[in-house]
Amino acid sequence: MQLKYPYRGDGSDRPQTIPLPPAHLPLFRAGRLRKQWRYVSIWSREMSICAGSVQAGPARQEFWAVWDRAEGRLWERTRLWPGRVKLPSGRVIVRDGDVVIDIKLEETQGFEVVTPVGGAYTWTRKQGGIRAHGRVRLGGVERSVEAVALIDENAGYHPRHTRWKWSGGGGIDVQGRAVAWSVIVGLNDSPSNSERTVWIDGIPHEVGPVRFARGLSGVTFSEGGMLRFHQEAVRERRENLLLIRSSYSQPFGSFSGTLPAGMGLKEAYGVMERHEAYW
Repeated sequence: MQLKYPYRGDGSDRPQTIPLPPAHLPLFRAGRLRKQWRYVSIWSREMSICAGSVQAGPARQEFWAVWDRAEGRLWERTRLWPGRVKLPSGRVIVRDGDVVIDIKLEETQGFEVVTPVGGAYTWTRKQGGIRAHGRVRLGGVERSVEAVALIDENAGYHPRHTRWKWSGGGGIDVQGRAVAWSVIVGLNDSPSNSERTVWIDGIPHEVGPVRFARGLSGVTFSEGGMLRFHQEAVRERRENLLLIRSSYSQPFGSFSGTLPAGMGLKEAYGVMERHEAYW
């Protein structure tokens, strides 16, 4: 059966007519290849970290990056063969050359979004504003990490040509509350029951459609509020694996401005992203 309407919730009343994680998803549905990934982004004043594992059909990719703000250096690596990045529940573990990342994540239940796409569908589960703590070793220098994180899990049958713009970040607002956000255009972005979310002291709140400024310099919210992005470093990569091609840019930096309902930011860090894929 086909999914008719988008779903957003804690998973207790999720659609029952289609296979959803942790159940196995068939390799194809409605002529589209299954894609799935787990991505973790971690933000603090001292550094920003990300790690991901992606699978499109039989093709795999893993990546990690550390933006060391204090030293002004970006460490990163992308590999087509897995083995150096491990993302089990509650952990980020990377051992790649002279870089070691071992971060514990205080996971929550999060929320799920299931979105119909033609005769197929996409699924995602988000956890935002959660505590991340551990250690990172960069070139022999070990540093402790105390930060906030976003965990982004996805699976489903995305269109052959997929494009999105995304922003995620976290920090403190002028009232001293812990805030985080994950907003997107182009993926799971139906007018309601979308994945767009702002977390306030760990509580998720769906927000309306957003608009990205040219050059990924900011985000405007339909309810009011605008984030200004101050880029510090950027990950960029192009892949051409014949049937699978992708291009992305993911800058790291800081944010200023306001979230919806006039929540002014006192201090916040995170990422912007532009991604286009044929897969």
